[in-house]
This record gives sequence, C-alpha cells and structure tokens, in this order.
Amino acid sequence: MRGAPTILHLDMDAFYASAEQASKPSLRGKPVIVGGLGPRGVVATASYEARVFGVHSAMAMAQARRLCPNAAFLIPRFTLYRTVSDAVMTLLHTLSPLVEPLSLDEAFVDLEAGGTEPTVGAARAVGERLRADIKAATGLTGSVGLAGSKMLAKIASEQAKPDGMVVIDPGTERELLGPMSVRTLPGVGPATAETLRRAGIHTVAETREAGEAELVRLLGRAHGASLFLMAEGRDERPVVAERDAKSISVEDTFDVDLTDRTRVQLEITRLADRCVRRLREAGRSGRTVVIKVRRYDFSTLTRSETLRGPTDDPGVVREAAARLIDGVDTTAGVRLLGVGVSGLADYTQEDLFAQAAQAAQAAQAAQAAQAAQEAHEALGDARRVPGPEGPERVGEGAGEASEDAEKPRRWLPGSDVRHAEYGAGWVQGSGVGRVTVRFEEPWSRPGRVRTFAVDDPALEPTEPLPLLRPDADAAPGLDAVPGELATPDVDGASDVDGASDADLAPNLAVSPDPDASPTAEEVAGPVPEDAASPGPDVARKAATDPASMPGEAADLVSDDVVCPRPDVAREVVTDPDPASEDAAGPPLDGAPEAAPDLAPDGTTGREGTTGLNPGERIAPGPEQTAGPDDLAPGADGLAEGADGLAPGLGGGSGRGQGLGHMRGPASGHEQSKPQPQGQPVTSSP
Repeated sequence: MRGAPTILHLDMDAFYASAEQASKPSLRGKPVIVGGLGPRGVVATASYEARVFGVHSAMAMAQARRLCPNAAFLIPRFTLYRTVSDAVMTLLHTLSPLVEPLSLDEAFVDLEAGGTEPTVGAARAVGERLRADIKAATGLTGSVGLAGSKMLAKIASEQAKPDGMVVIDPGTERELLGPMSVRTLPGVGPATAETLRRAGIHTVAETREAGEAELVRLLGRAHGASLFLMAEGRDERPVVAERDAKSISVEDTFDVDLTDRTRVQLEITRLADRCVRRLREAGRSGRTVVIKVRRYDFSTLTRSETLRGPTDDPGVVREAAARLIDGVDTTAGVRLLGVGVSGLADYTQEDLFAQAAQAAQAAQAAQAAQAAQEAHEALGDARRVPGPEGPERVGEGAGEASEDAEKPRRWLPGSDVRHAEYGAGWVQGSGVGRVTVRFEEPWSRPGRVRTFAVDDPALEPTEPLPLLRPDADAAPGLDAVPGELATPDVDGASDVDGASDADLAPNLAVSPDPDASPTAEEVAGPVPEDAASPGPDVARKAATDPASMPGEAADLVSDDVVCPRPDVAREVVTDPDPASEDAAGPPLDGAPEAAPDLAPDGTTGREGTTGLNPGERIAPGPEQTAGPDDLAPGADGLAEGADGLAPGLGGGSGRGQGLGHMRGPASGHEQSKPQPQGQPVTSSP
C-alpha cells in the first residue's frame, strides 16, 4: 500500500436523480425518486431531498411511495446518464491513463500513473480541480476521496458526500477505520457480517483485535486473511484500466406472477434475443447459456448449458434457453426471469447444426405463407361479384388499418416529448386517455403544464436534451449551470414572471393509462379504487379575477387560508382581466399537482418565500401578495374542474397520501411532516 494519497475515487452524488433535477428546472430542490414504477419496481436512486424521508437505493418502490408520497417518481433515462457519464470519464482520463470505471457514476483513478506528485498538497489540488471541471462540464456534483489504497479512497468519498472531498493522510488509516462497522470493509456482506456478529465482532477495530488466525477459522483462509489485511488498513489491489466482463445477462421482474407455461416460454425467448443484442453490441460471444428463475416465494434457481463453442447466434441462444426452461417447474408462479451468457470470447464458432435447423424452419415458414396466400386468393375469386369492386369492402379494410395505426400511445413519467406548438417538455403523468406535460428545458425557468389527449398528433417522443445549453450566450440572463437557475433576487422578487407558486409544485401523477396492460419494463403501479384523489390528468384552470368567482370560491382569497386540498380542482374563470394578467402572468390551462414545496432541511418554501428557492424566507408584505394563480382554497374545497376530477398527490398507489404543512406559532415558520393516509394536505399561499 502506498502511503501518499495517490488513489482517487469519484462518486457522483445521487447521479440519476441529480441528472433529472438538472434537466427539469421545476424539480430542483424537490424530492425525486428514479426507478421502476410498477408495483414490484425498485428504487434506483433517490435525491437527497427524498432521502431525509428514509428512501434509499434498492428499496421497493411501493415502500418509497409510502415514505415520500409527494416525490416525483420518474423512469430512468439511460441515454442521458450515459452521455453525462462519458463526459465525466473523459475528464478522468485527462488525469491518468489508469482509470477503472465501476459503474456509470463511479471510478478509481491512479494519479501517480498520470504524473501527479505523490504529496497530499498535489493530490488535493487535483481533486479540487476535478470537481470544478465536472461542475462546469455537466452541471452536476461529485464527491472525491483520496487515499493510499482503493478501499480507503472509497471510504473517503463516502464521507465526503454530498459535493465534498476528503483526503486520508498517511498514518491515520487505523485510527480512522477503528470505530467503523465491519460492513465498511470490502467483501463483507450480510452473511459474513452475521458470522462475525455471532463471534462478537462488530467493528473494524474488533476485527483487527481478533487476529488473523481467528478470522481464518471463522471465514476460511482466503477470505479471513484478506479481511484481516483490510482491517489493518492495507489494500494491495491495483487500479485496473480494463475490467473484462465475465458474463452478459438480462432479466425482468413481472408485475403479476406468470403461471401460463406458454407466456413463460415467450418471455424466455424475448430475453434471449435481448441478451444476444447486448452480446453483439459488446463485440463478444459466449459458450455457456444461463437462465435464472425466481418463483413466487422468492426462491431462486439457475440452470446452465455449455455449447460446443462460443456463439452470438440468437437462434442458438434461444434454443438453449428453451431447453433449460423446459426442465423447470413454473406452474406455481414466476416473478422474475433472466437469460445470460458466460464464458465470453472475442470470436464466434459457427454452429452448423443450428444454421441447418434455422434454414429448414425458414423454408417451412415460407412454404406455409405461400400456401395460405394462394388459398386466400382462391377464396376471394370464388366470392367476387362481377363488376367493379364495392367501396364498402375497401372502406372497411381501411378503417381497421386506421384503428390499428391510431392505437393510443403510452407516456411514462419523466420521458422526453416535443410538441409542435409548445416545444420541448417532459411527461408528468398520464391516465384516462390524457397526458400531462410540463414544457421546460434544462437551461430555462420552470415551465407551464398542459394536458393533451394521449393520441395528440402534435405530441411526439424525443431524445433527452443536454444538461447545459450548447450556446450559453444565446440567452443572456440565464445561468448555464442548471443548479443555479430560477433563484430569487436579493430583494426577494422572483426571477420567474407569471409562474405561480402552485405552478412550481413538484408532485407528479404517475398512474399509467388504465387501458394499457403493464409490461415487464415496469410502469407505474395501479391506483387503488378507494384512493382519496381521482385521476391525475385533469388540469386546473387559473382564476385571474377574484371578483368574478362565485361566492364560495371568492371567500377563499385570504392570507390566513393555508391548505389547498388534494382532491379538489380550482374554480374555472373564463374571462380574465387583462390588467391582472399582466401582473400575475398568463393563466394556466393545465396546473400540476398541488404538492408542497419541500426544502432539503424539511422547511417549506411557500409562505413568505418566492416559492422558487424552498427554505429561503423573505419578509411578507403587500408587494408579495400572491397572484390569482396562487389562490388558496379553504377547508371546504373548491368547485370541481371541467371534468369533475382533480389531480392527486404523488400518483400511483400513493394517491390520497400527502405531507401536511403546519405553521409554528407567531414566527410563521413551517414544518413539514408526514400525515396519516387519506388526510388533506395543507400549504400556505
């Protein structure tokens, strides 16, 4: 182990969630959870605003919805994440040729191989420069750890989170590691930790005091000896620039257990094709096909078959996977299936038997298709009436084709879209034949929300936009760094014109189109029938003239009223006053969910704030009276919207649950805390 801190470990902060916040200005400073949105989905990453509620990676999405129902639940966008990761890895390669990527957001760097002087000062300077370069290139933050070994560098980066840097000075390793849990050491998982716990070993210091002989007796020679060295602070593992993949695999978890044998076989075939595509993209081949089956009771088994030689032929892999699944009993129910290929090689050995079988199958299929076509033509000749063809027959066929072509599209929360009139945006939610879109760009101010039919021809899916404006000089007044957009001025006035506090609410509707069946790609979970709030896609209309509102709603214009209920829609006013429109911005034709503005410290950003920078308070006064878009309904609620529905909180299975806001006495401070299920949500205007 080298004493000088020449090993650098970079770990991007809440990478997926941070990238989503950077690309969606309305979500900055709000809880964001990225992962599978189905009932069996798993959290991939949670923002730090969501982590204060106990949400963490690898948690079941259903539990995350219960802990933080007002978070924005989004699907992963790996196209964007890979683009950002490539930019970060390029910066790391400027420091040293020895860069060992661990994932899209994590890597080791050997600074000594890049010519960095082996001193604490030089290493610290490199780390600070790297953090600044990452911020400038991506707009995101990363935590850096510097130490004399890979293990210590990773521990240092964990201590530096978020957006920090920790350098472990030589000679302080044992003192630093001593009080830490034994789970901190690499290679210590739940099983090893339980074995050590039964022996009375809980911390790294106790592991070191137990001695190498005792650890070997408990864990075996290889594991016990390496664990003792790490407890001493010694880690001799080098930084490896190229890590050779041992296998390539894909797997899917299903929303409902599969019991139909035919469906199981079809899913195995589909997974085999996906695995081969990944295999070919990597330029590899493999000779061992493996299937993974997780049953309804979480028992997991694997089966494998070794071929005569490496292959990347989809037919060969499909046949092998089909033979393996035939030997597994799946009648009780299957919740997960997977197909993988191991024994990777850089060349392919052609399977002549498989090629011959495929050629025979293709010939049989062609003959069957030709025979069916001839039979169809003969039947048509027998039924044809002399004279010109009837237009009814042609019209009927055209109608069927048109119906198939116009099948409603599915829009998943967080996906990128573009509208012919309103430009780029992202999906907040969809359901009951409608889709709600917020139109904003990474370098813009928080945008407006509009609702469309799911089959609107002007709305199309698109690729993610870059996090930073390509031509930053084209829009003076907007900062190129996403994290610094839409912040209030020093005088307390908001930078956003015409965007009400309610319009900046982060809560998203994630319920899927009920007409569409769930797929293995894990879409949003089902909505319980007794949920307190109905569908998410009905937009609220902004009232711009309180005087024109009915008596019930007009009485709600009060600074003392603080609780917009989640199950009501705002009153509709169709004749706005031009003067008030100039003062409060144009009226909304689609408002987002009425969610509280959560700040990372647990305070809210509504009363006495601009609503754009949660937690930063300003002195309330007449000049900060909310515009008509911010009218707060009273306890009795508002009149129903155009469709008699109102957006719910959190969407999916979490609708009807909210985070209440309670104002402290006299000071006006607000504190957010969870409320029981089904309770109304309160917030200040």
